[in-house]
Amino acid sequence: MGQRNWLGRVVLLQQSLQKGAEARATIGASHDNARMRLASQAARVVVLDWQVIEERIHWDGATDILPFPLSGGHPQAFLDAVTRAGRDALTLLLDDNSPYSSQFELNLEAASALGAVGFTFSGTRVPDKEGRTERLIGMLRESTEKQREMQRLTYLATRDELTGHLNRNALRTELQLAIARAREESRHCAFLVASIDRLAMINDSHGFDAGEEVIVGVGERLAKSLRASDIIGRTAGNKFGVILRNCRENEIAVVAARLKRAVRDHAIETRAGTVSATTSVGAVWLPLTAANSQEAILRAEQALERARINGRDGFAVYAESPQRDTARLRQMNIADEVTQALKENRLRLAYQPIVNAKSRKAVHYECLLRLLRPDGQEITASYFVPAAEQMGIVHLIDRFALETAMTELKRHDAIHLGVNVSGTAASDPIWLQGFVDYVRDNRDVADRLVVELTETASLHQFEENARFVSQLRELGVKVAIDDFGAGYTSFRNLQMMHVDVVKIDGSYIKDLSSSPENQVFVRTLTGLAKNFDMRVVAEWVGSEEDAVLLESFGVDYFQGFYFGEPLLEPEWSKR
Repeated sequence: MGQRNWLGRVVLLQQSLQKGAEARATIGASHDNARMRLASQAARVVVLDWQVIEERIHWDGATDILPFPLSGGHPQAFLDAVTRAGRDALTLLLDDNSPYSSQFELNLEAASALGAVGFTFSGTRVPDKEGRTERLIGMLRESTEKQREMQRLTYLATRDELTGHLNRNALRTELQLAIARAREESRHCAFLVASIDRLAMINDSHGFDAGEEVIVGVGERLAKSLRASDIIGRTAGNKFGVILRNCRENEIAVVAARLKRAVRDHAIETRAGTVSATTSVGAVWLPLTAANSQEAILRAEQALERARINGRDGFAVYAESPQRDTARLRQMNIADEVTQALKENRLRLAYQPIVNAKSRKAVHYECLLRLLRPDGQEITASYFVPAAEQMGIVHLIDRFALETAMTELKRHDAIHLGVNVSGTAASDPIWLQGFVDYVRDNRDVADRLVVELTETASLHQFEENARFVSQLRELGVKVAIDDFGAGYTSFRNLQMMHVDVVKIDGSYIKDLSSSPENQVFVRTLTGLAKNFDMRVVAEWVGSEEDAVLLESFGVDYFQGFYFGEPLLEPEWSKR
């Protein structure tokens, strides 16, 4: 009897211990769930198990972050809450018949009292035996700020920062689509380039702030004169491109006249006062006279040049010309040659010394582009760079020059090199920022780099180039204005841009000792540059007599064949 009681007490004790373990496990699981809820709440994450067959969603975690009611877990409440694009994406996922499990990630958007809220829904799709979607198990994370930032970046990538219209690249994409659609539907469209006449004079008279307001005002007037189906974008500093969809040939002149009148008849109010502006328009009818967007833009620009022949407020439509077609074919062939040379490593840099006027010793070298043909012939940049600019590949050349120069600076720690930025690249804000980012990634050699902008390029997109110069100088880069005197940039503009060096255009330096007029001009430029604390380089110096004269004017550096020709392998590169 005593033994039986003892065994009974053991059984009761075991049962008690088992119940205690179960209780502790329950408490532990409860604590785990609580911790998961706290963690998901802090991370702004909702865990969900969408049981498709049962038409039920089990929500777990920080459900208070959802801006819509859960309605007892019925999926329709979720589907009704998200936007049409989100519903379509979810429906596509639910209708998947793949027999394999798969991961997914969807960006969804739901309405709330405070505006749209973005979510990222990521998880795993679980199919049943027939391949139908049985369950979606995953997490819903709020990503409103991330999605807004992506939208902002997408907007900036396609929009002109000043006017808000499409930028050149985005407009070119739309033009290509318009040409393709017109060809498929056996109809026509047109592309127009409208240029603000004499914008440089407006900048000089009223200031660059007023000039920008004129650009914005002209863009607004052009846009209001178009149909809802037409597209406008800014293609350059003073130019807008317009795509006319479904356009008959005789309508081009009518639209051009309307655009010009909208600008001419309505003065623009700026902070500097009222400014009157006019535009000239060049146009091309598509797709008959251009096979793609690149050709269309090139031919509209050619028409614009003819429109400007008689001065302001002109108009011209591209007309086929054997001479122009021959020139265009030549440009295309040269562009193909450059592309092939890049692929085969036949694009090279030649280095020309720039010497100190007093010591006559090289202080740095300008990197000049050369193309080596398969037979070994060396071709100068004047042959291929203009064609590369016209055909839209000059960015590749400029990037090659920068990367090659940076490599040489890293290999030779005692040299300084100067690289050029083409006029086309200088008008592309995205490309300029990429240039700055590359220099920043190699800032250990940035203080031995000189970046040269041409005078005319620095005048267009002035504020963008001023920002470009400022960013480079912060990294230790020196900035020079090349071919100074060939354009119309004032020293006031140079002072605002804070450049370090001006290079006087060689046409004023060649045979200087025999040209009293050029001597006066060069002496004046040098004196003004000194007043603004800028160094002066004289290009094309061809004799000792000219060098002595230039030194007496205060010129700091000489560049020219007299002091050294451009070499693919200078002495320092062999060490």
